Amino acid sequence: MESHTRSIVKTFTWRAIATVVTMCIAWKITEDVANALAIGGFDTVIKLFFYYGHERVWDRVALGRQEPPEYTI
Repeated sequence: MESHTRSIVKTFTWRAIATVVTMCIAWKITEDVANALAIGGFDTVIKLFFYYGHERVWDRVALGRQEPPEYTI
């Protein structure tokens, strides 16, 4: 099981990368830095919560997860 702290750190690092990408795309489309920053900021706030929830749900799903051995040598 993944800890809440690990999920939070992963959430913020991924959002930092994704926000830069979103801002670059918005800047290219709008050709306006202020709009690009606003779009990137709004996108980040909303998606932080959705990503964290997504991580926590997937942490409860066993699909594809391998069980650790009962013992190790």
